Amino acid sequence: MRTARIARKTHETDIVVEVNLDGDGSYDVSTGIGFLDHMIEQFSRHSLIDITCRITGDLHVDQHHTTEDSAIAIGQAITEALGNKAGIGRYGSAYSPMDETLARVSLDISGRPWLVWKAEFTQPRLGEMDTELFEHWFHSIAQAAGITLHVEVLYGQNNHHIIEGIYKGFARAMRQAVSPDPRKGDAIPSTKGVLGG
Repeated sequence: MRTARIARKTHETDIVVEVNLDGDGSYDVSTGIGFLDHMIEQFSRHSLIDITCRITGDLHVDQHHTTEDSAIAIGQAITEALGNKAGIGRYGSAYSPMDETLARVSLDISGRPWLVWKAEFTQPRLGEMDTELFEHWFHSIAQAAGITLHVEVLYGQNNHHIIEGIYKGFARAMRQAVSPDPRKGDAIPSTKGVLGG
């Protein structure tokens, strides 16, 4: 079983994250930010990665630290669960329609973190969550998990549909990338013989 547990405690957040890359999309998420819970749950359900994510954060200050640290811990857990990445698909991509919106997410679990973000919002908040934090969440998980990540909204108007389409696309792309490819066996999916750098 490709599983991992990350516990992080700082002056800003106290986090426990557990992942199972070979799960069925079960989740137990409590960040203190309802909309962020909803998005992490969508990621779990559609990637089939089981996720437990429980955070106590300094929400009396703002949502920044909780949002950032949730992504860092999930990214670290995914990296740990992947081990040396032998036999995985490595690449993933998905078009994700949500009513009038179409998002495209492409990624490479390369060990070289990078985020290209082409998405805009017309409202400052969704629920109680600041929309500017969504880009930061994806930047943080890309850094922590060593993912080259490209996120684009091809078109769309409804802000909820835009971000939900992005998370679902990310989930489906990650599902492809972390899944074992039986033709690769235990080979590292790189001509270098190692991923990263």
